[in-house]
Amino acid sequence: MQANHVAEALDIHEVMLYRWRMEMRRGQIRVKKKNIQIDPDIKSELKRLRKLEREHNLLQEEHALLKKAIQHSLQKKEKSLNSST
Repeated sequence: MQANHVAEALDIHEVMLYRWRMEMRRGQIRVKKKNIQIDPDIKSELKRLRKLEREHNLLQEEHALLKKAIQHSLQKKEKSLNSST
């Protein structure tokens, strides 16, 4: 979701949203945590989802690296063939 859409939905200026994000990251804004009870089944599903998302991201990174390695190998092979002729 883009910041301008969030700012518009909250009816605030986009700069204010960026400022709040920056202050939150710096620890200048504290959030009071409430004791929220989550259904154990939902909690386990959320945990499973997070794990799957991490695994998916890792597979995407591996896939991208393999594509680059294949491309590099093909270019190297092509140069080798061109230089031998």
